[in-house]
Amino acid sequence: MRRQRGEPIAHLVGQREFWSLPLFVSPATLIPRPDTECLVEQALARLPTAPCRILDLGTGTGAIALALASERPDCEVTAVDVMPDAVALALRNAEHLGIANVTINQSDWFSALDGQRFATIVSNPPYIDAADPHLAEGDVRFEPLTALVAGDQGLADLAHIIREGRQYLQPGGWMLLEHGWTQGEAVRALFREAGYLDVATCRDYGDNERLTLGRLPDMENVG
Repeated sequence: MRRQRGEPIAHLVGQREFWSLPLFVSPATLIPRPDTECLVEQALARLPTAPCRILDLGTGTGAIALALASERPDCEVTAVDVMPDAVALALRNAEHLGIANVTINQSDWFSALDGQRFATIVSNPPYIDAADPHLAEGDVRFEPLTALVAGDQGLADLAHIIREGRQYLQPGGWMLLEHGWTQGEAVRALFREAGYLDVATCRDYGDNERLTLGRLPDMENVG
């Protein structure tokens, strides 16, 4: 009956693979999508060769953070989420996978990260407009709206992360953000308005604009 109602298979079996990592999933978070692996690929390509610190905002299941931590055991990954159930699920996944170089905490975006700096910040934040008809279709009907919907036509959380993230990035550090396939132009503009360099948008496996990235100037003065 649950499947007949359209409930996602991942919820029925309680797991979904991401980056070849078997992750526990629950209705408390988004189900990891294959296209989000593009974000992991692009982040790995831009990480310094030396050990560094990485931040994953709105970690959900921990998929992005755990994928990066598994590929770069020399790096320290911090993952945060505002929802306690998501934090508990990400901690469970980290323990189950035996990935020790990730720290998972509760935080409303940057609120619990005062004074910290990272070489790379990644996020798959809410980016769907509340009026989007796709919210009534497919798997998203069974996922938390708080992880899907953002104000200002879906751009509010993206804009907040881009603007506030400057003071949490190291000079020359990269920010990479997933977004909707129609939002590339708007997100590029947000990055450029905030003073990021080398702004570019990457396409997903379906050839849709899926993530945009930018780099903080090498001699950035923030405070």
